[in-house]
Amino acid sequence: MADRLQIARTQGVAPSWLAVEAGTKKYLFPLSQAGEIFPWVSTQLVPYTQSWFAGVANLRGGLFGVVDLASFVSGQVAPPKTELARSDCRLIVLNSALQVNCALLIDRLAGLRNQAAFSDFSEKAPGAPAFFGHQYVDPNGASWQEINLQVLAQQAHFLTIGA
Repeated sequence: MADRLQIARTQGVAPSWLAVEAGTKKYLFPLSQAGEIFPWVSTQLVPYTQSWFAGVANLRGGLFGVVDLASFVSGQVAPPKTELARSDCRLIVLNSALQVNCALLIDRLAGLRNQAAFSDFSEKAPGAPAFFGHQYVDPNGASWQEINLQVLAQQAHFLTIGA
């Protein structure tokens, strides 16, 4: 998948989103805003932080804050993950152009998607977070929420990890 992601970035081929699952939801990250993908690594917990802040991780020698995406979006404390569940988890680093040393903890990668992979889409729902984009529906009827990582990285709530 990493090779396909790199090819998509350099050649500008059709896939335009990285599809992921976090909790019970399906999300789409614009490829231009997503960075490197890492397997789950243990994080160093940071005291007095929000429940959705999973700690900091050393990724290729850099320190990155790790945000549990499902917990952040839902506002609920995520249940602890089993070791088996962690084997599917990934850390998606935000593109360095966004200037935020952050990785999003997701439960599963679902591949690359482009507009042709969906049968329908709708505008963002009224009252939805500012970082939500369009909502897409695949041919199986599953709903995919686009997340604008650039807008997410500028949200005060996202940047304020202190409890």
